[in-house]
Order: sequence, then structure tokens, then C-alpha cells
Amino acid sequence: MPQTIAVLDFGSQLTQVIARRIRECQVYSKIYHFATPAAKLREDGVVGIILSGGPQSVYAKTAPHPDPAIFELGVPVLGICYGVQLMGHFLGGKVALSKEREYGHGHLTIKQPGKLFAGLPRHLRIWNSHGDKLTKLPPGFKATAISENSPFAGIEDPKRRFYGIQFHPEVFHTERGVDMIRNFLVGICRARQDWTTKDFIAHAVADIRAKVGKGRVLLGLSGGVDSSVAAALLHKAIGKQLTCVFVDNGLLRKDERNYVEALYQRNFKIDLRVVDASKLFLRRLKGVTEPEQKRKIIGRTFVTVFEQSLKSIGHAEFLGQGTLYPDVIESVSIGNNPASLIKTHHNVGGLPERMKLKLIEPLRELFKDEVREVGAALGLPKEVVWRQPFPGPGLGVRVMGDITADKLEILRNADFVLQDEMMKSGFYWKVWQSFAVFLPVKTVGVFGDERTYDYVVALRIVESIDAMTADWAKLPYDLLQKISSRITNEVRGVSRVVLDISSKPPATIEWE
Repeated sequence: MPQTIAVLDFGSQLTQVIARRIRECQVYSKIYHFATPAAKLREDGVVGIILSGGPQSVYAKTAPHPDPAIFELGVPVLGICYGVQLMGHFLGGKVALSKEREYGHGHLTIKQPGKLFAGLPRHLRIWNSHGDKLTKLPPGFKATAISENSPFAGIEDPKRRFYGIQFHPEVFHTERGVDMIRNFLVGICRARQDWTTKDFIAHAVADIRAKVGKGRVLLGLSGGVDSSVAAALLHKAIGKQLTCVFVDNGLLRKDERNYVEALYQRNFKIDLRVVDASKLFLRRLKGVTEPEQKRKIIGRTFVTVFEQSLKSIGHAEFLGQGTLYPDVIESVSIGNNPASLIKTHHNVGGLPERMKLKLIEPLRELFKDEVREVGAALGLPKEVVWRQPFPGPGLGVRVMGDITADKLEILRNADFVLQDEMMKSGFYWKVWQSFAVFLPVKTVGVFGDERTYDYVVALRIVESIDAMTADWAKLPYDLLQKISSRITNEVRGVSRVVLDISSKPPATIEWE
């Protein structure tokens, strides 16, 4: 059993990013509910604890609080943002609302490096996201770093091995943040750096076998990276107990059905069934314009189709999905998890409460680049492992407004041109994601000597590492011009092409 670093989740949308940074340091970590008893952590052999950030105030009536006994376990504790405020609150310090809320870039000045900031320069750029802050240190603590609005941006009690930072070291915006986390893991917790992708696969396979037993799993296969890696992982674990269903929902890219069938016949020995449910999906989506409603309808219809597929397949107890962490964190709601809802993903938020199949999601703690690593380790071909992400709801969330067959056809053709030029130029493999969006807006144009009044297509092309943050890709102007020219010339119904230059945040990558 590997040494475990426990990450207590207090609702931060960055909790899994913390766990991911720990994995980058080749240390095993596990995310626990914020109220997990200290006895459970001791039983699991935890060698260090990280308290995540969170959206609430420590003084709020609904504020998530840990078991106070975690501070008596004798293991190192690192509090991040809300986590350091919890330490102050529980250990005898004081927390108050800051007069100036710190959000975004800030500057850290390290006064005393200690073990947490060992080997780091005195001045660093950091990323803040907090309203409350420590105003009085608990007994035994001293300040090690300051920021513009916080005299206690870094604190420590080296005797008890308690450390706290008021900013987020896990995000890319914080300089040398991973080094701070590594200092805590290796320099303070003495954790072994022996966790690899192969270890993840071994643990995932064991977990799948334990959960599924002799049961059967039905997996919705899209042909994208996530579902393909999930299929390969499930197949490695349970073999013939897995049946994959590819649903033609009418919201697919151009020639996608033929591509997926050919791909899996060529590369896999998996039981694959193809179901044409396009009429059912489009009928249920008719007249629907609200994005959340679209996603939920698509999710429920997927489940309906899967359950109907059982009649031809036989009995199955589990529904397998390629859910990733960015899907999960954008879909959580306030309740047992104190994080905030951003949008519902069909595979985590659109399932009916009384679904007949139990969920199994072997990738839900990973980010896209980690999933690619797992796929490569499982021997999947490059065309699958490095395929750009495609949303589960498909073109249903790329047609703004109501969905019709005509609008879908326009979008398919425009997106085909975009992907063709991205492939030819080599930029397809250099960016995170590139796709077209149909806008329900008509503008005046000129084609030949005639006036036109047709739709607008937006291009969304972004660079990212893990989909938690993203920036628009600065493609060569001549390539953008060629894409625009081809779309307006080759795609009937489009008179104008625009470029989305929004970053995430504040925008999301997908438009809906």
C-alpha cells in the first residue's frame, strides 16, 4: 500500500488540481470528504494532510468544518486559502473579513523560507481567491511570507509541522507553486515518490473488479479520448463483461458514425453495438433553447437508449462513462459537496434519480492530459489518444438556441472545414481544442453580385493543459483567413465567420 497524502475537500473547484499536482510529484494522494473522521485517516496510513480551499467563510452557519482531531494525529498539515483560515479558527487564531478582497494575481514576499519555501526566490507572483483572512496567528505559529493585503500569507508551526498559505500554489498562475507542494510532500511529510501511471492503472483495474464482480457493464462509447480510454481500462479489468454502445444521437460531427465503427473494428476486440437514435434525440430537443435543459434532456435520453439496449444485450448492472474531473467540478451542486455549480455535464448531471443502472466512472479523478497518458500506457493508437475533446452532448451545445436538422448540417459542414485546415496545417495537434459554433444570428452579406442574409459561425480555438483554465490560440492570420474563406464559400447558409478570443475564466471553453 503506497503512502497516502489526504486532501480534505472543502468545496474548492481546485481540490482535484491539488491532487493532480501531488501526482505530478509522483506521490499517491486521495481526496476525502471534509468531515472524514481522524480515525479513518489514521487507519488509511495517511502521512500528511492538505486542507483545500473553499467558497465559504469559516464563520458561516453552513461552513464545512473538519474533525478537530486531525490536528492531533501527529502528521504534517498544510492549509491552503480556506484551509489556512480553518487552521487559525480551530487552533486559537482569528479570522476576519478582509477590507479588500484578494482575487487574481498578487505578489508574495518570503520573509523566512523555512521548509515550505526552501529553495525559492524571495519574491514570487501568486494567485489569490479569498475574502476572509487571518488577523491573528494561533499560538506556536509565526509568519513566513506576506502579500499586498495579508501579513500572514505564509505561516508555520515547525514543531507540530503545521503550515498554511493564503494563496493557491496548485494553479499555474502561481510561480513555483509545485515546488512548494513538493517541499511539503517530500521535505516535510517524507513521502515516497513512487506513484506512476502504471500504478493508477493497477489500482483502477482492482477497483473495477471489486465493484463489478461478476456483473456486466454497458459503456456509452463516443469515439473520443475519454470514453475510449474508459473502454480500454474497463476491458482490461473485466474483458467480455463489457459491452460498448455507440449512439448516433443526430448531434455528431460529419461522418462520425462511420469513423467510430471503422476505428473500433480496426483496433479493438470489444463488443460494440451501434444504435441510431437520432430521431428520438431531435424530437425531444425540439424548441429547447436553454443550455441546462438541453444537457439534461440529452443525458436522460442517453440513459433511455442504454436501458433499451439492454433488451438486445441481456442483463447489465452498470453504466460505464468516461467522466473526467473538469466535468465533475463544473457539475457539482451545493449540498454534501460545498462547491458551486457551473454547468451540468450530461454524464454527471443529467441522470434520472431512479436510473436502473449503477454508475462506474474509472477516470473521474483525472484530467485530460493524464487520461492521454493512461491511454498511451494501455496501448491505444495515437489517433485516439491525441484526438481533441468533444462534448458528450455533441453539437447540441454548439448550436446556440433551438436545434434543427438544417442548423446541425450547417454546423457540421463548417466544423469539417475547420478540422480539415487544422489537420493540414498541423495546428490540430498543437492546440487543446478547435471547433465551430452555430449562432442564431443572421447578417447581411454579398455573394457574387447578390445580397445574402445568412447565419454566423464562430470559431473557438483554445490552448490549455487540463481544461480548468484556457486561453485563445494565436493562429497565423493567413490560416484564419483560409478557414473563414472556405466556410463562407463552401458552406451554404453562412455569410460571416467570427473568432472567439475569450479566456477561461471568465468564459468556459464550450459556449453552453
